[in-house]
Amino acid sequence: MTSALNQALALLKQLIAQPSVTPDDAGCQALLGERLLALGFALEWLPAGDGSAQVTNLWATRPGATPDAPTLVFAGHTDVVPPGPLAQWQSPPFDPTVRDGRLYGRGASDMKGSIAAFIIALEHFLQKNPAPNLRLALLLTSDEEGPATHGTTFVVETLRARGERLDYCIVGEPTAVERTGDMLKNGRRGSLSARLTIHGIQGHIAYPHLARNPIHQALPALAELAATQWDAGNDYFPPTSWQISNIHAGTGATNVIPGDLAVDFNFRFSPESSEASLRERVHALLDRHGLQYTLQWTLGGQPFFTPPGTLVDAVQRAINRTTGLRAQLSTSGGTSDGRFIATLCPQVIELGPPNASIHKIDENLALADLETLTRIYLRALENLNEPSAPTHA
Repeated sequence: MTSALNQALALLKQLIAQPSVTPDDAGCQALLGERLLALGFALEWLPAGDGSAQVTNLWATRPGATPDAPTLVFAGHTDVVPPGPLAQWQSPPFDPTVRDGRLYGRGASDMKGSIAAFIIALEHFLQKNPAPNLRLALLLTSDEEGPATHGTTFVVETLRARGERLDYCIVGEPTAVERTGDMLKNGRRGSLSARLTIHGIQGHIAYPHLARNPIHQALPALAELAATQWDAGNDYFPPTSWQISNIHAGTGATNVIPGDLAVDFNFRFSPESSEASLRERVHALLDRHGLQYTLQWTLGGQPFFTPPGTLVDAVQRAINRTTGLRAQLSTSGGTSDGRFIATLCPQVIELGPPNASIHKIDENLALADLETLTRIYLRALENLNEPSAPTHA
């Protein structure tokens, strides 16, 4: 194995061994902070929340060669999802184990592997470029897999309040389909959820004329919502989708017409629709069907998009030089912390290893992908450090 792979693998094993189930960081960021201090970074701890919801956030910065050097941020999360049934794992989820060229453990791909790769890439980059043309920064949180209320969004608002300027951001989310470098995300759809409650009148099932069945009343409207084309998307985003995630009615008895029907649904929306327009259209449709209802809306995040430019070009060149691949640009998939960072940083992309095993039993990462990702991050740093790169995005 190459020295870069050996170093990244050793660090990744250390991170996986910390059982950092969200929102517990379990000491991961302190471990990373020691490495960053040795590289000349200043560490700022920004904890948030309280009690069992205490979140660990780290903002680490290293100045560039000049005061106006553009800021490149690497963003990642040290928290992981629960491992699930331990007996179903071939090896313990927090005991990193190499088998057949793959490292197994919770967080291997999502996303401790990306963090380890970037730290090692930084070490190699700064060894060759001790006074880079970039101000370097890392934003690490332990709240990405949880409610995401005390993590990256909190740090971003803190930075905004004091006038921080961010130019480029690489988020280490797992984005590859088959091999590292085949896809990068240069945007994400927005997420808008709602709890819809259709109000009927509870009664005996044998006397429907004395009741009002909210299920029967809701079905035509729900069918129309499911069949509606909300928009056609655009060259970079697929059309907005509407999906029911949960539906519930009834008391459990077989002879009672329920009083209410509760439906949870979600929009994943392109920039061709807005939060306001989607809300307005849903209300209009429900009103047209004559339903008695209440709606509780929750905005999970606005869509964001980084067009081809300085950051996308630097990362695509790094991928091509390392793998020979021309990375596909995509805005598919779920939300990420990139949605918060994009409100402060004009160029945000996501690049990480394959996502096939994330959140699953026996989550794993191929050693070849770990090495490839480390080399891509290193070359992206070198590309953005070139004197010809724009001073600011």
